[in-house]
Amino acid sequence: MSSAPNAETVRQTLQEEFELLKADILATYSQTVGEPSANSAKTIAIQQLPNGIRMEADGYINGRGPGKPPPSAAIAQWLVQKGISARLEGEITTGALAFLIARKIGRMGWKPKHNLHDIVAGVATPQRIEAIIRKTGAHYVNGLSLEITKYLQSQLPA
Repeated sequence: MSSAPNAETVRQTLQEEFELLKADILATYSQTVGEPSANSAKTIAIQQLPNGIRMEADGYINGRGPGKPPPSAAIAQWLVQKGISARLEGEITTGALAFLIARKIGRMGWKPKHNLHDIVAGVATPQRIEAIIRKTGAHYVNGLSLEITKYLQSQLPA
């Protein structure tokens, strides 16, 4: 009795379900925190493992502790993308503001107003995880039932 095709179906189902989770997490993030930057969306990745699927995100998505300041260029780009530099034009240069923000993050760290763990917990609820388990488990049960039925039919006298 081989369950290889069944395992592939389960992997595909898990991949689809995790992609849906990712989309819902980003949508909730967008509604709660604001539109995620292109980099934030790219940091959430779905990874296939030999024994399942894993979702992971960049370490800074939930903030960072004090230490080395982040690169000012990345903050300057973010200031431009968010339209902040345009609003402050004439008061301070984008580069100077980016440097000040990077220096403060380096000294004090940074925590987002809404932690992604809270957002993930709100989207990936126990009920939703249970539904995914039921959905993927159904593939195993159906495949096993089919294999048992075929085996029993092969054992019946003709």
